[in-house]
Amino acid sequence: MATPLILKTSLFSTRHIHHLHRYYPFSAILFFSTTSHKPPKLRSLKSIKMEGGNEITEEAKENVNQQQQKKKIFVAGATGSTGKRIVEQLLAKGFEVKAGVRDLDKAKTSLSENNPSLQIVKADVTAGSEKLVQAIGDDSEAVICATGFRPSWDLFAPWKVDNFGTVNLVEACRKLGVNRFILISSILVNGASMGQILNPAYIFLNIFGLTLVAKLQAENYIRKSGINYTIIRPGGLRNEPPSGNLVMESEDTLYEGTISRDLVAEVAVEALRLPESSYKVVEIVSRADAPKRTYKDLFGSIKQR
Repeated sequence: MATPLILKTSLFSTRHIHHLHRYYPFSAILFFSTTSHKPPKLRSLKSIKMEGGNEITEEAKENVNQQQQKKKIFVAGATGSTGKRIVEQLLAKGFEVKAGVRDLDKAKTSLSENNPSLQIVKADVTAGSEKLVQAIGDDSEAVICATGFRPSWDLFAPWKVDNFGTVNLVEACRKLGVNRFILISSILVNGASMGQILNPAYIFLNIFGLTLVAKLQAENYIRKSGINYTIIRPGGLRNEPPSGNLVMESEDTLYEGTISRDLVAEVAVEALRLPESSYKVVEIVSRADAPKRTYKDLFGSIKQR
C-alpha cells in the first residue's frame, strides 16, 4: 500500500492536486486545512476533486452512473409457457431482461419488443456453450433456465435440451463468470430413489426419452459446478391464474400436486432477490389449505444439502 502523502491545501491548487493524482491513488493522499483554528480535519482527495472544476464533477457523475447501471437477467426458453411469464414478471419488477430464444420471429409476436428494458437474442441451448457465451454476454448477471423439449419422435430430444442444453448454459456461465443460475426442473426427477417408480406421473414423464432422468443429471451437474444455484421443482404445471397458497418443500419430498405457471415464475424471480434461496433445491405446489408465508420464510426453511 502506498505511503499516505500529507499536503496543506493552502499551498496547492486544484491543478497541482490533479497532477499529483496521476501518481498517487485517492486513498493515499489526505488533506487538512490550515485556514481554520479548529483541529485539523482529514478529508479525502475524492471529496475535494468533487468540489473542483466541472471536468472532475462530470467524471465522478459518470462513475456513479456506471455503478448504478442495471445488469440484465438472461432467460433461456423465453418464449415458452413458463419462460414468457418469467420475462413478464422480471420486467414488471424493474429488471433488465435479455430473452434468449430459438425463433426470433416467434419472439417478436409473443414478447413486447417496445419495452426498452427487454432485449431479444437468438439462443439455442443445443448449439454449444461458445454460442451461448455470445448470447448471454458480459452484461448479464444471472441466468434463468426455463427450457423444455417439445414432444416428438426424437427420443434424444429430452437429453439434447433438458440435459446437454442445460449443461451448455452452465458452461457458458462459467466462462463468463456469471455466478447465479436458476433452473426450472420438475418434481419426481428423483422418483426412483423416492420409491415412486410406479407413480403414474413418473412413468408418463419418462415415456418420452427418460425426461426426468435427463433433468436429474442436469441438476447434478449444476450442483457440482460451483455456481450459486437455485433449482426449482414445480408440480404439474397449469396455465390458469394462481389459486391457493404456495407450498415449498425440500428435495425429494413432493410426489403429487399442481401449480400455476404464474406462481412458478414468481418463485424464480423472488429467488433472484433472496440470499436464502442460494445453493438450494426446492419443490413447489399450491394448496388451498396451506398457510400464507413470505418467500423469505419459505426459502429460509429449506436446508442446504
